[in-house]
Amino acid sequence: MKEAVVQWIRNYFEENGKGCCAVIGISGGKDSSVCAALLTEALGKDRVIGVLMPQGNQHDIDMSYALVEHLGIRHIVVNIGEVCEGLEEAIATGGIPKEQIAACGVYRSNTPARVRMTVLYGISALYGGRVANTCNKSEDYIGYSTKFGDSAGDFSPLSDLTVAEVKALGREAGLPEKFIEKAPEDGLSGKTDEDNLGFSYAVLDRYIETGEIDDLSVKEKIDRLHLANLHKIRPMPMFRKA
Repeated sequence: MKEAVVQWIRNYFEENGKGCCAVIGISGGKDSSVCAALLTEALGKDRVIGVLMPQGNQHDIDMSYALVEHLGIRHIVVNIGEVCEGLEEAIATGGIPKEQIAACGVYRSNTPARVRMTVLYGISALYGGRVANTCNKSEDYIGYSTKFGDSAGDFSPLSDLTVAEVKALGREAGLPEKFIEKAPEDGLSGKTDEDNLGFSYAVLDRYIETGEIDDLSVKEKIDRLHLANLHKIRPMPMFRKA
C-alpha cells in the first residue's frame, strides 16, 4: 500500500502541479508525520515544506521540530497565537461580548484550525504549492476534524485509510515509533482524543472496516457522531435550477 500511495502522490502532482511543492502542517502527531514522510518519498525533500503553527506556547512542539529534522525537509514556523487573539478582539469589537466568545468551546476549538489552514494556503500561494490534507478515514467517519480547517486541502493521501493503516504506513516509511504512537490530543482539554471520544481507535477501525463491535452503547455513539457530522465529508449542498 505504501508504494501505491507514493505513486498516487506523484501522479497527482504530475497532473495538478508538475514541479510544485507540497505544503503540509506539522503537528508532530501520526497523521502529519506519516503524510510528510510519504510526501518526502514521493517528491523528494526539496519539494516538501513543513509548516509548524503553535498557538502561543505548545508543550509538544519539540515533536514537530524532530519530525522535520528527521525527514530533512524545509520548515517554516508561524505562531498563530496573536492572530487568534486579534481575531477575537475584532469579533468583540463587532458587539459580541468577550465572555461569550471565551465560553464557546466550538469557537475555541475550530478557529485555530481554520487560521492554520489560512496560513497553509498563504504559504502555498507564496511558493506555488499544493496543500496536503492529513485527515484519516477513522477520524473523518466520526467528524473529528474542523470544517474548512484540517479537513481542507488540495489532495489527501490518507483519507481512505484507518488509523491502524496510517500507523502501518508510518512503519513501512521508516518513521520512529515516537511519531507513530504519539497520543493525539486536542490541545485544549489536556485529554487524549480517545479519552474525549470514549472509545479507542482500534474499536472504531474494526467497526468501520467489518461492522463488528462488542459494546452496543459505543456503536450507538459512533453511529450518532457519523450521522451528525456527515456534512463535513459530503459535498456542499447546492440548489440546482430545474
